[in-house]
Amino acid sequence: MEITSGDGQKIVDREIDDRTIREELLSQVRKCVARAGPRDEVLKAICRLLYDGIDRYDWVGFYFVDASRKVLRLGPYVGAPTRHVKIPFGQGVCGLAAQKRQALMVPDVFKVVNYLSCSPRVKSEFVMPIFVGSRMAAELDIDSHTLDAFGKSDKDFLEAVAGAVAEIL
Repeated sequence: MEITSGDGQKIVDREIDDRTIREELLSQVRKCVARAGPRDEVLKAICRLLYDGIDRYDWVGFYFVDASRKVLRLGPYVGAPTRHVKIPFGQGVCGLAAQKRQALMVPDVFKVVNYLSCSPRVKSEFVMPIFVGSRMAAELDIDSHTLDAFGKSDKDFLEAVAGAVAEIL
């Protein structure tokens, strides 16, 4: 028996394709990290890989942790410009992830009380902290124009990306 989606595409094939894409992207991320070059250029290249590689990743960027001031500072990103260049811990999804020191997957940003909107088109968000040892050094923030855009496969993939990026932080 073949399982298909509403558009007739085999679901199993789509899952295999997504896994293959993620594996290739992770390989490319690791190559970027291994390259010698300025940190921000490498991070921008990683943003571009993720943004271009996965259709529903509509904004991809890094925030650096300033633990002494308990704020996040915007780093390299790809996507629409944002006015959120400094985010206090506890504010919005990124600030909450920093405060809790854990990944946050938000299927519907409109249900987050203190959500910091970068664009009215953003519907879901995923924030993955990046640790160097026990120190949280940065966050990888991904916005999507699709409701409930992220799942376990994204979490696993972005954990691996964060692990690779930690090597240059």
